[in-house]
Amino acid sequence: MKPLLLYLFCFISSLCFAQQTEEFKLIKNYYNQHRSMLGKEFRKKFDAETNNFHKASIKQDYLLFMEKMDSIENVALTGALLKTKNLEDLDKLKLLNKTLPAVVSPSHSVVIDKAADYPGGINELRKEVADLFYLGGVYSDTKTVKANVGFIVERDGRVTNVQAEGENFTFNRQAEIAVYSVSQKFSPAIVDGDPVRYRFKLPLTMNIE
Repeated sequence: MKPLLLYLFCFISSLCFAQQTEEFKLIKNYYNQHRSMLGKEFRKKFDAETNNFHKASIKQDYLLFMEKMDSIENVALTGALLKTKNLEDLDKLKLLNKTLPAVVSPSHSVVIDKAADYPGGINELRKEVADLFYLGGVYSDTKTVKANVGFIVERDGRVTNVQAEGENFTFNRQAEIAVYSVSQKFSPAIVDGDPVRYRFKLPLTMNIE
């Protein structure tokens, strides 16, 4: 009976984590769909207009709408980030009295057969994080901001426990949202032929114009 209960507990925990990270993708998809619909409507209006002055005004309105959409989306993603972190903290409290699978890292004494990796490699991960990054949510007095983003790649390739460490809180928050929002799962780390939890580090540096 105990193995069955443990299996059910692990399954429910896994489902909760999957739902948490999926929420970021659902929000992204929702706002991307609305951007697409708005873009089509503005395009129709733009193409139907013959006056160049009015065309310029329509284009300006479109850019303002997109800017507002980005800001509203960021509010939704910030809410998802807070919810995810709260749920992960609750899960940690529930598991305090249970034996958790170990987390390995490149500096770990365990011999790692294969480190966790993102499809396309580290450069593809950096590119996607940069594309997902919302610079409008970063407030900085300096042009260059940095953070070290640590997270766990679970045995099924999901990302959990994202934590950005840097001097700029707003940059840290946007970095965490971007990493939670990546579109694909990692290939997990392998030790002795089995997938293991792996602590991944991603240094980020961006220039704020």
